[in-house]
Amino acid sequence: MLNPLLIHAWASSPERLAIAGAVTLGFAALARALRGVSRSGMLAGGCACFLLFASAGPAAFAALTALFVLTWAATRLGFRRKQELGVAERGDGRNAWQVLANLGVAALASVFFSATGNWAWLVAASAGLAEAATDTVASEIGQTHPTARLITTWETVPAGTDGGVTPLGTAAGAFAGLLVAVISAGAGMIPRAHLWIPVAAGFAGMVIDSLLGATVQRRGWLNNEAVNLMGTLTAAGFAFLIAK
Repeated sequence: MLNPLLIHAWASSPERLAIAGAVTLGFAALARALRGVSRSGMLAGGCACFLLFASAGPAAFAALTALFVLTWAATRLGFRRKQELGVAERGDGRNAWQVLANLGVAALASVFFSATGNWAWLVAASAGLAEAATDTVASEIGQTHPTARLITTWETVPAGTDGGVTPLGTAAGAFAGLLVAVISAGAGMIPRAHLWIPVAAGFAGMVIDSLLGATVQRRGWLNNEAVNLMGTLTAAGFAFLIAK
């Protein structure tokens, strides 16, 4: 008899669990080889990948792959200039806390889907991935510009300042979130008619992330990982409430 938690999951058989595990191992190894993640980030990302794939299937993995490619490329764009400005990502990639802040909410939402069969959880998972793409790409592209505008006061601040936004970064982030959502819908993770939900929720999550960065993070009350987690949680929560 199947475990109740696996009744609605894609990997509802040993064969499919093996496929999810094999794909996860390959994806984690590739992410590490490309220095997209550190060793701890590889382990955390592998866990998130397995939960997404096993619970929501290849469609969720396609969305996750798009997220990784977009953020990896954006991180390396203008890397030397970011180093000069002191805002470049660490050379060995994102660590476990950074990875979990971006992927943890989506992974848990997919598990909730496997336990309940409520497809609104898949929309929430898609929104979490879209927000992670939107926020990360917006930040990385924005940091290629020497200055930004603080989202709360609109004053000019140095690139990389918590809560700083740029038109180019915002536009690039919105496009990244849209692309992840399009892949989610195109691959069958969510209904195409609801494509707009993760796009809108992802953008809203990015705005919340920036507002928290400009306020509580700048005061030292929350660190960057906690703020990122709040952004993905907000996006997933909005999406779930709209879709349910």
